[in-house]
Amino acid sequence: MKRLGDRKRHYWLAQRMAQTTGTDLTGAYDAGDLSQQQWAEIVEACRGCDWTESCERWLARHETAKEAPAGCTNCGAYMEIRQAVSEGG
Repeated sequence: MKRLGDRKRHYWLAQRMAQTTGTDLTGAYDAGDLSQQQWAEIVEACRGCDWTESCERWLARHETAKEAPAGCTNCGAYMEIRQAVSEGG
């Protein structure tokens, strides 16, 4: 079984990726488009990702992006959150 990465490190990586892709996790949570469970699942998925080092390099090179790179385990989650927010829930 793969050892999960540090929770705090991956919390911030998930936050940085969300910010870079224009995914407002806090806003989505406040609007009811993201549950506490879903937010926790995003962090846990990040903790289990094999792409962490590449993620950090990617984030260092991008201030903004239309979407997360394909290697990101939360690429689809961020897209769904942005869609839900844009549709008003």
